[in-house]
Amino acid sequence: MNFPLFPMTDNHDLVCISHLRWDFVYQRPQHLMTRAAKTRRVFFVEEPRFEEKVAVRLEVRRDKSGVLVVTPFLPSGLLESEVHAHFAQLLEQLLEYHTVEDYTLWVYTPMPLPALFTLSESGHKPQLVIYDCMDELANFRFAPPELRERETQLFAWADVVFTGGYSLYEAKCKQHTNVHPFPSSVDVDHFAKATINPEEPNDLQNVPHPRVGFIGVIDERMDTELLRQVAENRPDWHFVMIGPVVKISEDELPRGGNVHYLGQKQYDELPAYLAHIDVAMMPFAINDSTRFISPTKTPEYLAAGKPVISTPIRDVVRPYGEKDLVVIAENSSEFIKGLEHLINEDQTQRQSRATAHVNRLSWDGTWQSMERCMTKALKAKQTVVMPSVHKPFPARPSKLTPALSASSSASKTTNAGLTTSAKLTR
Repeated sequence: MNFPLFPMTDNHDLVCISHLRWDFVYQRPQHLMTRAAKTRRVFFVEEPRFEEKVAVRLEVRRDKSGVLVVTPFLPSGLLESEVHAHFAQLLEQLLEYHTVEDYTLWVYTPMPLPALFTLSESGHKPQLVIYDCMDELANFRFAPPELRERETQLFAWADVVFTGGYSLYEAKCKQHTNVHPFPSSVDVDHFAKATINPEEPNDLQNVPHPRVGFIGVIDERMDTELLRQVAENRPDWHFVMIGPVVKISEDELPRGGNVHYLGQKQYDELPAYLAHIDVAMMPFAINDSTRFISPTKTPEYLAAGKPVISTPIRDVVRPYGEKDLVVIAENSSEFIKGLEHLINEDQTQRQSRATAHVNRLSWDGTWQSMERCMTKALKAKQTVVMPSVHKPFPARPSKLTPALSASSSASKTTNAGLTTSAKLTR
């Protein structure tokens, strides 16, 4: 394996296991891991890529942030037990090559627990286990049925649990004794670039005003029917949709001369697009997949100086709707009425209050608070007399879940054993 060398630091190395790819939409994991990488080595391990007749291997590259992005490659058609065995072996090789001894394990998805347990039992036990529960993944489309069981096991193993919002905290706080809510923060300086009149992107120049924009993943969380009704009722408004379409068919998307799909953009490009729309929107459906989301785009839109309208997502209503920083609309008629208000009336006072609010939010502050929680948890473990440092090791999922046993099925897997199939953004 060819691994880029990386200098040692005094802090524990951090090994992050993610269901999201580093180069997908830039969101919570990227914000946090880039800040962690300022003081320690960070290995961001993506879910495996499955290819025909590929050699089992890791590819590792150093991102400009300093994060080491680790991509496992596995042959398609493996049994789930084989997938986990290979993944554990690759992780062990990674840690040994880089002489990773004392490390923090940071987990975004419970699906690879069998491999992580194998790694820990093989002499690579993490000093600290963090579960950053950014979404209720079990509620998303195509979520594996065993995800809930494995999350329970991850709660039993984790030393600290962070949640991606207050609603999710309320749902998880009774499942662990050390849970902390950290809702979406924002890089204010980055999105404030939208307020200094950057050059208009080429693919926006032929879109008439008023422009109503959405930036994010377009998936089952989108209320496509609401968007269709609003676009049909106001053909003079133009709806700009920026982001990848995943897990839903293109046939489900509203079409028309005033709905424009511009595809995924790089994080650095987003301020320019926000600068040249008139209103930012979050037309989320109210369903199981949105019940606990805390959209990162809420403070990002506001930091860009945009008036914002949203359906009643709980973590948008609290606090943004209650503070009258975001207009809340429950249906298409309310959405149209709210957009008319935001497009046609002066929003200076609301935007001034929104700016003051988001200026108190930052990913730097969030990471510093998380580090304090981690330091406190590690000190608490170190003061406990062995062997009581850890709770009893959770039962291995490979022994509890029939789907993980090579003898449990005569068919090959679809390589879902390590993934959540829920590639999300907010």
